[in-house]
Amino acid sequence: MRKYIAEFVGTFVLVLVACGVAVVTNANIVATSLAFGLVIVAMAYSIGNVSGCHINPAVSFAMLVTKKMSVKDFLGYVVSQVLGAISGAGVLSILFESSTALGANGYGAGNYASNVGIALLIEVILTFIFVLAILGVTSKKENNAVSGIVIGLTLTLVHLLGIPFTGTSVNPARSLGPALFQGGDALSQVWVFIVAPLVGAFLAGMFYRFVIAKEK
Repeated sequence: MRKYIAEFVGTFVLVLVACGVAVVTNANIVATSLAFGLVIVAMAYSIGNVSGCHINPAVSFAMLVTKKMSVKDFLGYVVSQVLGAISGAGVLSILFESSTALGANGYGAGNYASNVGIALLIEVILTFIFVLAILGVTSKKENNAVSGIVIGLTLTLVHLLGIPFTGTSVNPARSLGPALFQGGDALSQVWVFIVAPLVGAFLAGMFYRFVIAKEK
């Protein structure tokens, strides 16, 4: 239960702070990218020793695929993450009551991802990169001291490219929470930001299992 509570709190903070920064800066690429990365760093060194600080169903799915997590824990983590994201988005909806934007992801007019195909492709690729970095850096005990920084910087990196395309998801919970409150296109398109990160995480998990781990 301590792990699930930690995942709830971590995902709540991620959505509240990072999506909040996206709203107040009008999705400024650098500011928003840093916000997501810095939240990961802060949470990694806060709750990492309790739950591993996944705060992302895609990360938990990769851990399941690589047999680093049981099905029971996976389900518990995902429920906690989704509830944390919804709670964070709920607080954002109160704070920004006059705003229709809550940092939700999307594609179409005004984005480089002009259609669903490009949105799926970019999210799969970015999630693959992000999750592979997590699997790699956490596989060695000697990296424990710096793993939070590496993961946070990697999330910042993928956001720098992904924001002009979709706002960058790479995290189904982070996308679902704001979409539920924002509604409209954000809600109708949210399936893309659930499916694509899970596919990217699966591919990263398979690559790690059969290329990196096998080589080791």
